[in-house]
Amino acid sequence: MNNAQTNPKSQAGKAFTSKTMFSRETSVSVNIEADPSIVWALLTHASDVPRWNSTVVSMKGEIKEGGAIELKSTLDEKRVFKLKVKEFVPEKRLVWGDSMGSRVYTLDKNAGGVLFTMSEKIGGPLFPLFAKMIPSFDESFEKFSADLKKEAETIQGSKK
Repeated sequence: MNNAQTNPKSQAGKAFTSKTMFSRETSVSVNIEADPSIVWALLTHASDVPRWNSTVVSMKGEIKEGGAIELKSTLDEKRVFKLKVKEFVPEKRLVWGDSMGSRVYTLDKNAGGVLFTMSEKIGGPLFPLFAKMIPSFDESFEKFSADLKKEAETIQGSKK
């Protein structure tokens, strides 16, 4: 079970980070009052992500099984993250990452719509050497989840 499911601090859009010597994991969860198909579509249409997501400067590529994307984040606008899609289970689970870590998105359907959880674990044997150079993800994760919630609920509301 990941921290987002076991730590109440990561619920309701508040990020939680745990650290060890060789890794760091940040998680956030938020309930979104929208159909999982809407949330999934927002997460997987790469070219549209910068429109609704204030934490993404640009995103190119295809978010699909075996796909690859190039991402520029507001955390480091000069760097292009080259990521591979590692898991792709429609409307349930999406994982992408590189050799340093993975970001996991999960959608759990519930009576009010969907519980969206995002977590990212980065690390490895050399992590202690550069850990201090990696900015905190907490604020970015909180903005991401709030942006996703707002956009999905707006779309859901327009379908009523």
